[in-house]
Amino acid sequence: MNAKGRVHKFGDNVDTDVIIPARYLNRSDEEWLASHCMEDIDADFAKNVKAGDIMVAEANFGCGSSREHAPIAIKASGISCVIASTFARIFYRNAINIGLAILECDEAAKDIKDGDEVEVDFDSGVISNITTGKTYQAQPFPPFIQNIIKNGGLMNSIK
Repeated sequence: MNAKGRVHKFGDNVDTDVIIPARYLNRSDEEWLASHCMEDIDADFAKNVKAGDIMVAEANFGCGSSREHAPIAIKASGISCVIASTFARIFYRNAINIGLAILECDEAAKDIKDGDEVEVDFDSGVISNITTGKTYQAQPFPPFIQNIIKNGGLMNSIK
């Protein structure tokens, strides 16, 4: 399983209230959430993101509340993978539960720039920056977690 797309880059401590502001939690449909994803940090994110694009952030991505709305909004926006230096633990687990591919790789997260084209090989954990020609090594998920992500989340993988 691979992902390839243009990078949308963010910094440290991107919390769940930035990913999907609380004022939009009065509805839970994925399209609605995606239309407001990241708007408080990048007002044009929902207009500019394309299916398959990749989100890159630095440390402590997804900190804040434990709601699943944040990874759902990211996935529904079209993002195929989030690469970060580190993830908040509850976001990390919620992402896996809903089938959003994530990888921790500090070097890639710090080096990759907004707009770069990146390809991710989930089996090996290799992240290739097509724009610069650089590669990075992330720890790949074990096959059972890759299966959860490939099937679109925990509930789909146990059906």
